[in-house]
Amino acid sequence: MRLKGFVDTSFVDWDGKIVSTVFVPTCNLRCPFCFNHQLILHPEKYPDVPESAVTDFLKRNGDFVDGVCVSGGEPTTARGLKRFCQDIVSLGFKVKLDTNGTNPGALIELVSEGLVNYVAMDVKAPPDEKKYGLATGTRSPKVLESVKESVSFLIESGVDHEFRTTVVPSIHSDDDVEEIAKWLRGSRLYVLQKFQPERAWDRRLRKFHSQSDSEMERLASVASRHLGRVKWRGR
Repeated sequence: MRLKGFVDTSFVDWDGKIVSTVFVPTCNLRCPFCFNHQLILHPEKYPDVPESAVTDFLKRNGDFVDGVCVSGGEPTTARGLKRFCQDIVSLGFKVKLDTNGTNPGALIELVSEGLVNYVAMDVKAPPDEKKYGLATGTRSPKVLESVKESVSFLIESGVDHEFRTTVVPSIHSDDDVEEIAKWLRGSRLYVLQKFQPERAWDRRLRKFHSQSDSEMERLASVASRHLGRVKWRGR
């Protein structure tokens, strides 16, 4: 699998676990608030990371590393994802998958075959075609249809998971947060993430400010009206 980033030890990518995090340089969305856009636009600027660098590190440090977080970009657009997960699991490590949910077939296959232990899925907007298109930089109705399928699968599957939304002042309203929360009823965890304006793909968004801690607390309370577990993160 083509990899363009490798953090050998991370304490923040999987709550309660120490992981190695890898990044794939491809994505099928063009979210205007994306902060990893350089990885997608200019992958040639990043050195290739051989899979052996990851597996060799795991073999040497299995006494304190719990698993691997596969992020991006969008991992399900990468060739070789399943085989990579198989290799990690065969070494006795757990796998966390970060995904935008637009490839439910791949998600269902990985979870059903026991190749993923935790899924963190981005929910970009309420289940409204126009709003989802704005938040993802796409126009295809198939995007939202696929996301809906992935949401339903994760809630019903029993696999450990979280849904997360990066809250952008010019894109998301309080009503949007509440509508997303209603949509995600039955989920295990919903996470609201602070917007990072200085790194936004769309330069027009860089003039906005990130939310204050008190504002994030307020938005979390809005979502909590409909969900059991809600938290917010500063990144």
